[in-house]
Order: sequence, then structure tokens, then C-alpha cells
Amino acid sequence: MSSVATVHSEALPARPGARAPRGQVVVVEGPDAGRAARVGDEGVVVGTDDDCGLVLTDERVSRRHVEIRPSGGRFVVRDLESTNGTLFEGSRLGEATVDVGATLKLGRSFVRIVTEPEALEVTPSQARRFGELVGESLAMREVFAVLELASQSDVTVLLEGETGTGKELAARAIHEAGARRRAPFVAVDCGALPETLLESELFGHVRGAFTGAAEARKGAFARADGGTLFLDELDAISPAMQARLLRAVEERAVRPVGGDAERRLDVRLVAASRGDLRARVAEGAFRPDLYYRLSVLRVALPPLRARREDLPALVRELLRRRGLDEPGAIAGPNLDRLLAHGWPGNVRELRNVVDRALALAPSATTFAALRLAVTATSAADDDPRAVRTDLEYAEAKQRLLDAFEARYLRDLLARTDGNISEAARQSGLDRKHLRTLLKKHSLPGSLS
Repeated sequence: MSSVATVHSEALPARPGARAPRGQVVVVEGPDAGRAARVGDEGVVVGTDDDCGLVLTDERVSRRHVEIRPSGGRFVVRDLESTNGTLFEGSRLGEATVDVGATLKLGRSFVRIVTEPEALEVTPSQARRFGELVGESLAMREVFAVLELASQSDVTVLLEGETGTGKELAARAIHEAGARRRAPFVAVDCGALPETLLESELFGHVRGAFTGAAEARKGAFARADGGTLFLDELDAISPAMQARLLRAVEERAVRPVGGDAERRLDVRLVAASRGDLRARVAEGAFRPDLYYRLSVLRVALPPLRARREDLPALVRELLRRRGLDEPGAIAGPNLDRLLAHGWPGNVRELRNVVDRALALAPSATTFAALRLAVTATSAADDDPRAVRTDLEYAEAKQRLLDAFEARYLRDLLARTDGNISEAARQSGLDRKHLRTLLKKHSLPGSLS
């Protein structure tokens, strides 16, 4: 599978040689939320029997509950004489032909038919930049090719990548290269605001909606009407906010805090996450229905350590933006120092290094004359218990918490000889939550 991008086939203009999209059925609500199964040519059976293509644990679902099979770009849904029936749009069905996006209720679970994301095969762009993103490596030119394609339509884009890889620059470049370039580009850092403020920031509020709301205020969705809304740090929002956001994403309609009337909007969405949102879905921390709405085109931005060959071009561009148009050759001992570093903060860290070097040598006119204060990556840099002040507070804190969880769980499993029941008792954790944590850290016992 491509490490650069995945796409739902119908999301972009038809590409030469592209095949018809394949479907998958996804559990969007219920005890098995996040599970999915491909709908192959022979179809898939959903039920609690181990032989089913999609196995559910919902006790109100029959052993062989419903069959879903493809049919000319649509899907035939057939209830298999289940005890509690299969509901579609509020009515019990025997057999019906439905479109992509159809949601079925089975027992206490809701499943949705969506197109299966596939690797997006692209020819690397001949360009060495896209907007303010710069790179000569194959990895970045593949990213440029995907972003160029995305800018030609209003497809919803999910950008994933570590802090400092340029997600907001990518979002802004998509906007400026597209048909909405003359309309607003609005960015919201979802991880920087508490939930109460985030709701108002996204959807706006009416006068008197809460203490301090002396005047009505438009939210980000309304401010971006006709243009592009960029939602950064999406993995940081709460389940309650995810539910409100889902409604806005699905309907392109918002209701301000304290208001009664909804307003429909014409907004192109670009979202971003530091981590893999699919993993958050598997952990039960992110709504699968929201994930599938946002990941129509999913693009992974590579970390700087995976594209060190871009360092000379990046340094030259950073120096140019700071007024040093003729820095000479980007080579020699200074470049060696940059190549030896691990760049945990990615391009943002490189920018800080360059700014610091210029401040320490204000009279320097060449790259070779700069005083680069950067050290080679050592084993200590990879210690997950180290406090990473080169990262933003939220990410540094999360890395410490993840390291603590992993070490605690390993010791717990060793102390209880892998007995999940005993591990849950000793740790005071619910068995289901314990299994979720074990799965998150790829430790044995998550499936026991």
C-alpha cells in the first residue's frame, strides 16, 4: 500500500486505468465500533458467527444476520431471517438495493457501507515546490503530485504527519491552488482550545449564549463560507465534540451555540492529525463515521529524517526568506551537522535552527559562515522518557504518557504471567479498557 496517499475512488476525477471502487462495511456505532470488512465480489455476511466476514459481539445480532453484495456500483442488502431484523432508514427490510453511504441498524449496532480506500498511484510531480512546501526528494514530489490533484476538486482531505511536517502549509497550498483561492482560508487549532471555547470557535454563538457572550460571533465554519476550513490537531477533540462536528461535516450546516436556526454553508474541508487516526478509531477514541467522512483523500506527510536529501533545498529556501539570497554552497561541515541530526521537530525545528544561527552570526553572508547550534542524534534523543522541549507541550506530554503506559503494561503482564483477569484485578482497570491499552501498544493479550 502506498505510504503517501489513499483515496476513495469516486472522490477524484476519473483516472486512466482506474477500476470501479470496492466497498467495505464499517461498524460506526455499537460494541464493535471501528471494525470493518471488505465487500468482495461474492459479498460479505455480517453476524456473530465466527465464519462471518464481519463478526460482531452484539448479543442482539443473529449468528448470520445480513448479507451485503455488490451490484453494478450499488449494493444488495438481504436480511438472513434474523431475529431482530435489519433496519434501513427506520424500516425493516427483507432485501433492498442501496447506495454507498447507506447505514443499517443490526441489533444495537449501526453499520455503514463505504467505498474501500485504495493506494493512490501517482507519477511524482516535476515541481520542486507546492505553495510554501519545498522538496526535491521522491517522497515529497509524490506528495506534491497528490496535493496538485486534490486542489483540482473539492474533495475532503485528511493530512497526517508529525508536528512540524507542514500540514497547515499543505492545506493552505491546496486552497491557493484551487478554485476557492479568492475566498477565505480559515485555520482552527482544535488541540489548543478547551471544549467549551472550541464549540464556539467552530460554530459561533448568539448574544447571551453564555457568560461573556455580549455580542453574537460567527464561527469558523461560517467565516470559511465559500472557501476552505482547516481543522488542525483533530485527534485531540473529545467524543462529544466529534459528534457535533460529524453533523456539520455530513450536512455542511451549523447551528451556533445558543441558537435555534441552522445555517447551510459551502465549505471545503481539510483536516489534520499528528497521529494515525485509524489507530485512534481502533482504540475507540475516535468516531469511525467521522473518520470515514474526513479521510476521503488521506495524505501522509513524511518526517524530515525520512527525506534528509531535502535539507540543502530547505535551508536555501529558509535563508532566502530571511534575506540571504546568495548563501553560497549548502555543503561542508555545517550541512554534515544537519544531516547527522534526527530532527524530531521536523522542518519547524530546522527553521528554528536556521533562525538561531542567523541571530548568533548577524554579519554572516554565506551558509558556511553560520554558527549552527545543532548536535548529532544520540541514544538519549530516542529515550521516550525524556522531556522533549523541542516539541509542543501537548505532544511532549502525550509521548511521556505513552511511554509510561507501555512500560507499566509490560511489567504488569510479566508479573501476572499474561493472565488478563489477574492483570485487570491488580491494576484496577476494566478488562475491556485493559485490552484496548494492550492493543494500542501492540502487546499480547489484546485479543484474549
